[in-house]
Amino acid sequence: MISAGRDKFAHVPLLRLDSFSAWTRRQSSSCRLVTQENPPRSKLKQVRLFLWLIVALAVAGAAALLLIPRAATGPHTSAPAQSSFGGPFTLIGSDGKPFSSARLAGEPYAIYFGFTRCGDVCPTTLSRMVKLRNQAGGEDKFNIVFVTIDPANDGPKEVGQYAGLFNSPIIGLTGSQAQIDKVKKQYGIFAEPSHHPVPGKEVEHSALVLLFDRDGKFQTTISPDEPDAAALAKVMLLVG
Repeated sequence: MISAGRDKFAHVPLLRLDSFSAWTRRQSSSCRLVTQENPPRSKLKQVRLFLWLIVALAVAGAAALLLIPRAATGPHTSAPAQSSFGGPFTLIGSDGKPFSSARLAGEPYAIYFGFTRCGDVCPTTLSRMVKLRNQAGGEDKFNIVFVTIDPANDGPKEVGQYAGLFNSPIIGLTGSQAQIDKVKKQYGIFAEPSHHPVPGKEVEHSALVLLFDRDGKFQTTISPDEPDAAALAKVMLLVG
């Protein structure tokens, strides 16, 4: 029986072990190649979604920077955006009489807009301008002009008394609200009532000093946070 069974399968070729091993290696290599070159579609989809998400976030961030207005914090010290400043005006002097800008012709001048109840920025700025003028050669080197942005509370008497506090000639000016608004526009000045008023800071306003030459042409500005050396260099150039 056994012999007959052997004879029955004798004609069936035997699978060689070395051939089987080679075939297995080829199949394994082929599988690895497919896996490396053709990743599953689900992973490709995830990668694409991730990249699109990054692009969308970048676009949204750029749009937010362009469209969201910047909040105003502290005194406004940035340079005005106008291309030219100044021009003729008529306001009211501390003596209650009209004061024409024509009286400033022929001498350089520094003009500052503030209000007499200002707690710190205004008096500090005017004191600094007096100091810079003294360093530049004295009171006759250029005029310092103070224009109130609060005419409802600062009449001729108030601006005159305030200008006198600095022990150096300062031209104090006021006027009607319409006159002040016109001059603010001419000189590129920002000023509006504070949204959260506290004593000394009832009005938010530009804290820049604008410098004009003897021909009435705008030259440059001095900001509160500017180093004294840089501010003095501007003044010396103005009077030189």
